[in-house]
Amino acid sequence: MGFLKACCSLMGELSSSAQNGKSKWGTFFAPTLPLWMMSNGGRDGYKNCPWGNQLAKTYNPYTDAPHTIVTRRYDFNISRGVIAPDGYEKRVILVNGQYPGPLIEANWGDYIEVKVTNSIEDEPPEGTAIHWHGFLQSGTPWMDGVPGVTQCPIAPGKSFTYRFRAELYGTSWYHSHYSAQYAGGLHGPIVVYGPRNVEYDVDLGPIMVNDWWHKDYYEVVKEVMAPGFAGRTYSDNNLINGKMNFDCSTKAAGDNTRCTDNAGLSKFKFQSGKSHRLRFINAGAEGTQRISIDGHNMTVIANDFVSIEPYDTQVVTLGVGQRVDVVVHAHGKPGSSAWLRANLTSCSTTTQPLALAAIYYENADESTMPKSTAWNIPDPGTCANDDLALTQPYFPMTLPKPSFTHHMDIGNFHNASNNFLWKFGGVTASVNYNNPTLLRNQDMIHGKFQPEANVINYGTNSSVRIIINNLGPGPHPIHAHGLNMYVLAAGPGNYSEAESPPLNTRNPMRRDIQMVTGSGHIVVQFDTSKNPGVWPLHCHVAWHSSAGFFAQMLFRPDQLQTRPFAVPYDVRQTCRDWSAFTNQTVPDQIDSGL
Repeated sequence: MGFLKACCSLMGELSSSAQNGKSKWGTFFAPTLPLWMMSNGGRDGYKNCPWGNQLAKTYNPYTDAPHTIVTRRYDFNISRGVIAPDGYEKRVILVNGQYPGPLIEANWGDYIEVKVTNSIEDEPPEGTAIHWHGFLQSGTPWMDGVPGVTQCPIAPGKSFTYRFRAELYGTSWYHSHYSAQYAGGLHGPIVVYGPRNVEYDVDLGPIMVNDWWHKDYYEVVKEVMAPGFAGRTYSDNNLINGKMNFDCSTKAAGDNTRCTDNAGLSKFKFQSGKSHRLRFINAGAEGTQRISIDGHNMTVIANDFVSIEPYDTQVVTLGVGQRVDVVVHAHGKPGSSAWLRANLTSCSTTTQPLALAAIYYENADESTMPKSTAWNIPDPGTCANDDLALTQPYFPMTLPKPSFTHHMDIGNFHNASNNFLWKFGGVTASVNYNNPTLLRNQDMIHGKFQPEANVINYGTNSSVRIIINNLGPGPHPIHAHGLNMYVLAAGPGNYSEAESPPLNTRNPMRRDIQMVTGSGHIVVQFDTSKNPGVWPLHCHVAWHSSAGFFAQMLFRPDQLQTRPFAVPYDVRQTCRDWSAFTNQTVPDQIDSGL
């Protein structure tokens, strides 16, 4: 009853920048997005399409990106702040004082350059690094933003400039990859404009959905890594573009002197008779989301950075880190309104699963809440993505034969200290912030990585197939850096090459994250010859990565030691800065580091 009471007055606007983190997302001040950006950085030009006559159906998104010779520059300052996105005040880590962080925009083929300054210098000082989720980083593996893997953390008081190419187009996000830091607020959206596979009238831009903890992220990591942890930690709320209400009278509120009812919800505008593109991003730490709009069908047009053959649905399922782009035809009448719903699924652990945002048509009373009714589509309880038969890439690709097949089972256990840890491929992994794998590979002539690094050297293999059997009851969003996976199969039970149905090798779904269900399996394949580097393969549940659920895929190690892949000076300088910092201050790395 408490939540329903809160909903009855949930249209109040956020009252101060301390609450909303100065972000315009989820407000009527948020901009709609263009079809592309002008070469000079403007957002209102439509005359000269930067990719010319290249179409989504006929041009290979992995090889045909135009050479725009344009660089989009951004300046990020990472610092602590206090906000109350759902009315509960807490200390967080912000990008330019905003939550969610500012939008990065580029055209397909542009370069993106982001100067990141680490101003987390107050107690305790922390390192940081930002991962540009879904970007291939071809030829720039040291820009992937994973401390202990591709770089050292950026030391407090220091800066590092990332520069990489927008080789793919669509919707993505950036987030810290330093421990579970992004769960404390350090994330934001990315849009790369490119060819369209469906026409639409209005681009409403990014809609980030995420579970939210009232505890500091580090407190949750301590809980997860403590002896006797049972394997489940409960989020306090669910947010849409950084907003949602919370009932301060509940026991879950804890210290309710830090809590204010009716913080306000996100709001969006629909125009009657027009079609709207919505870019959903699951930026959460643990929870799988089911997203719907009351009374409105959604046409799915892209999964992650991959355009797909359009299909209609009422509900989309997003695991952590996944994105889905949809087009919604606004068939409602002027003056009407509807709820946008994001539900943390039954296989997520949360106190408050439902997040709401209000969609208003023109002439609607924006001071009242919608009265629409949710679709009657029960949660199946599997946390599975849509059937692979529905999700066919718009640009078809022939699957090469694998040169190597690898089994990577998922398991968990309690160690001798009674810590709850994960095994991936038989290893509980961790990284050394002071000695990143990529730099170590380049500097060593003959040598071996430590077993706990879980480095898998695929050598000169051209294409690798991985069979992942999930031996536990919980689902996992499996994320691959530096590539898109071909998803050949996904389903319940263990995969058996002798007994399971034939794999789909004819234009299978491609994406950078795929859900594996509890006690289920996925079979994925990827090209290892096209992108030399060290690429993490991990569960994107932040707390699972913290407890060792990841591997490092090493592609073409000999090629990485050649001159074209010489690690730039500023990357090595970041390690020198980090070494100087850790000589004075010992970081409290209590988890895997990822």
